[in-house]
Order: sequence, then structure tokens, then C-alpha cells
Amino acid sequence: MKIIDTAKHIFFFFFSLLPLKGGCFLNAQQTNVIRITLEEAQERALQQSVSLQKNALDLESAAYSASRLWSEFFPSISASAGVSYGSNLFSNGGFTLEEDNFSYSVSAGVNLSLNAGLPLSMRIITLAYQSQSLTYEDTKRQISIQITKAFYNLLAEKQNIALLEEKLDLARKQREKSGAAFRNGLISERSDMQTQFAVENARLDLNRASTLYESHLRDFLTLLGMDAPSDQMALDGAIKSVEASFDVEALIRDVLPQRPDIVRQRQDIERLELVKRQKVLSSKAPSVNGSIQWRGGSGTAALQGQFSDSITGSLSVAIPIDPWIPGTKADQILRNAETDIEKARLDLVNIENAAKNEIRNLCANLRNLWGTIEIARMQVNIAERAYQLTEQAFQQGAVEILTLEDSRNALTAARQQLLSAELAYKLGLLDLEAAVNADLESEV
Repeated sequence: MKIIDTAKHIFFFFFSLLPLKGGCFLNAQQTNVIRITLEEAQERALQQSVSLQKNALDLESAAYSASRLWSEFFPSISASAGVSYGSNLFSNGGFTLEEDNFSYSVSAGVNLSLNAGLPLSMRIITLAYQSQSLTYEDTKRQISIQITKAFYNLLAEKQNIALLEEKLDLARKQREKSGAAFRNGLISERSDMQTQFAVENARLDLNRASTLYESHLRDFLTLLGMDAPSDQMALDGAIKSVEASFDVEALIRDVLPQRPDIVRQRQDIERLELVKRQKVLSSKAPSVNGSIQWRGGSGTAALQGQFSDSITGSLSVAIPIDPWIPGTKADQILRNAETDIEKARLDLVNIENAAKNEIRNLCANLRNLWGTIEIARMQVNIAERAYQLTEQAFQQGAVEILTLEDSRNALTAARQQLLSAELAYKLGLLDLEAAVNADLESEV
């Protein structure tokens, strides 16, 4: 008997360690999960973005041109060398191949053209670099905002899964209570089967939400360039709803001029004005052309003949006449350039008005969404209290299982509605940040 008792104690000792070992294994699995913060996701997305890489190449090309403005007035340089041969073909004995009939020549030249529109051409190149730099920074910001939206959408889906898990847990607990009540003859078999159906229905909703979340998470990881199983990845963050209040008119006045589309349109107007002035100066102002040409060779002598060379230079001034005559083709080009400027100015007014309306609408939408959040929070409190009272009434036999299930579903729906309202508010704030091209969340 002592041996048997000792064996029992050993068996129960090791059996009691199994949960501990299982928990340690589970914790080991959890430590292998890679957690991604919002900042890490934004950084990875920027590194993987093909459009941003293309913009970076365009920016590099524009920067190269802007740093070498001297190329606009750098002279053209040429050099050449050649060998020639001359002989009769039909007369005087026909074609002959003799060394004395060969000759050679070399030449080099420099040509420089200057016009009054040259400084404006250099300014246009610099402006193109500034515009490309603005496009690059705007692309980075738009990518970050889109990744942030996807990040918070996934957080909301994950939180919704937690709500469905809680719903399933409540259904299972109620199933256990109903099973015990049915075995004791306190409720009917129909009520007991309805609790089982509620459990399976809650499990089905949870499976659907989990499958959809895993699919969206895989798509998100692909954007980040991460090739890893979705069950080994987790997002580190939470949706925090804090009421934001902004002075709309002050916001428009202070941040509207920094909007990329408005800045880009103003740069376009400046470019068109520079192009017009360049055309005026290039077509109406005198232009100067200077060249130097050096030639050398044996002339008509043989290759062993005496070398001779010459150098020539020229300087000319061209004064255009037809651009000064109204109605000529050159004059019409200048008039069209002014028309393009006026059209660009009208586009700027239209963009500014649209931007103002967008900011006002987004701010109004945020105020409405915050009101929705407050209502949803009250609905959650009411639904929680209603479920508690309904559960107590069911235990006392005052209500049926269907009433309890409806109350539980109403509680889950209220929590989901609150989650949806908080997500919409967060996304609305991101849309406002995109509209004003500024980080507003830090000011909340």
C-alpha cells in the first residue's frame, strides 16, 4: 500500500505540473510573435513603396540639373580629324593609288550663344527641383496616412474579434447554466437547445471575423514587405478617442497656404510667368553668338607635305523684328503664354475654395462623430445593465432564453457600434490632417 500511495503522489505531482509546462510553452510561443508598432509600419511601407522610389529617382535627376546650372551657358565644343584622297577617274590614265594623293585635316571649334532669357531658364530649372521635392514629401505623407488608416482598421477588426470572443464566452457560460437547469428539470429541452444554437452562432460569427482579419493582415504585411505567417505577427497599438476641437477659420488661415496642391499650383503659376518672360526676352531681345574655329592639315599636299593651319573667329548680334509686329506667329505665342497664366490663376482660386470647404466639412464631421461616440457610450452602458437584469430574470424564470439572447446580441451590437464610431472618428482626424498637411493629433 505504501508503494501504491507513493506512486499516486508522484503521478499527481507530475500531473499538476502539466498546466505549468503548457503555460510555459504558450508563453514561449507568444514571445516569438513579432509586434509591429505604427511607426515601424510607416517606415517599412515607405521603404517598400514603388511610387516613392520612382519619385526619389525623379528628385535625384532634378537635383542633379539644379546643381549644374552652369550647363545652361556652357559653350559647345567640337573637334574633328580626317583623311582624304584625290585622283582622276577617267582622264589622264584613270584612277591611280598613290601616296602623294593623300591628305589630312584637323579642326577644333568653340561656339557660345547668349540671350537675355538665360537667367530665367536657370530659375525654371531650380523651380522644377523645388516642385519635385514637394511632390516627394507629399507622396511620403500620403503613404504614411494610408498605412495609418489600414493599421487602425486592423486594430478595430482585432478588437471586434475580442468582442465576439466575449460574446461566445457569455453564450458558453449561459449554456452551462442552462444545461444544469435542464438536467434538474427547471427548463425545457427547447430552451436548452436554443442556448446550444446561440453558442454555435456566436462561434460562427467569430470564425468569420477571424478569417477576414487574417486576410486583411496578410495584405497589410505584403505592403510592408514582410513575408511571415499572420499568426506570428501582431499589431502593437490601440484606438484612443480624445475629443479634438479646432478653430476652423484659424486652421484655414494658418495651414492652408502650406497645402501641397496649393503650393504646387503657385509654383506652376510662377513657372508659367518665368516661361513667358523667357519667351519675351528670347524672342524680342538681341542675342549674341560668338565662335572660334581652328583648322590645320596638309591641304592638297601629300601626307608628308608641309603642315599649315588657320584660326578664325566671329561675333554676331541678332536682332529679331517679327515678334514686335502684332499678329505675327511669334506675337501670338506670347499672347498664348499670358492666357495660360490667367487660367492657372483661376485654377488656384478654385483649389483654394475647394480646400476651404473640405476643411470645414471635415471639422463638422468630426464634431458629429464625437456626438455619435458619446451616444454609443451611453448605449453600451444601457445595454450592459439591460443584459444583467435580463440574465437575473432568466435565472428566476421570468423571461425566456430568446429574450436573454436578444439582450446579449444587443450588448454586442452596442459595443461594436461604439468601436465603429471610435474608428470613424480616428479616420476622420487623419483625413483632416491630410487636408491641412499637418499633424493635428499632437495638438489634441
